[in-house]
Amino acid sequence: MSRVISIITAAHQRSVPYLLDAYESLIAQELPAGWCWEWLLQEDGRSGAVAAAVPDDPRISIGSARPGGPAVTRTMAMARAKGALVRNLDADDKLLPGAIARDITVLTQRPTVGWTTSRLLNWLPDGTIARWRHPNPDEGVLARGAILESWRSNGWFLPIHPVTLCIRRSLLFALGGWMALPCAEDTGLLIAASVAADGYFINEPSLLYRHHPLQMTAQVDHGDGLDGHRRHLIAARADALRSLLRD
Repeated sequence: MSRVISIITAAHQRSVPYLLDAYESLIAQELPAGWCWEWLLQEDGRSGAVAAAVPDDPRISIGSARPGGPAVTRTMAMARAKGALVRNLDADDKLLPGAIARDITVLTQRPTVGWTTSRLLNWLPDGTIARWRHPNPDEGVLARGAILESWRSNGWFLPIHPVTLCIRRSLLFALGGWMALPCAEDTGLLIAASVAADGYFINEPSLLYRHHPLQMTAQVDHGDGLDGHRRHLIAARADALRSLLRD
């Protein structure tokens, strides 16, 4: 296994003020012996503002392409991934100490586990920190199919947050990257991964999930009334994938 973990971040001009916080949280990570990280920072567009916002660091690989939304932007960054493991980091969030090391430890010690997620903390606009509003599972293995069924039976609320996903590169490429949706693309990937391989939930918080007026989920067009269509597509793909894997 390559001892590189690829951190993928989709960014655009509105996220530029937060990129240094993300970078500083990344360089503060302490990794297991022999491991290193690369930061694949991909601009959704070609303004150049994202590249100008981060330091000159050989561990940062910056790409850009015509605007396509977060799913396309993250998936384009995949083309440069050298790591055996790939971790998502949204441009406006911050990793907590030990986050990457815990992902690496689980995925190196448990070869049958294909992905991890972890607990997060909400970082509110006034600077206070709060727990995520939904209950998480106990730490441990998440059996194939369990997250899909939990999502369906609990009013379409996930017990784990897809923004904390760390996944084996081979599984990520087999699934085609992030699902081609204008939003909930990370849920689409997580649900697909959850029927393709066992996962593992890490109870230690790995991320400060920033809430602010400019974040994508706070925009008016995020609630476009198409949630039902997106859920149908995500669930239908997962069901088809599960059926193929059983054959």
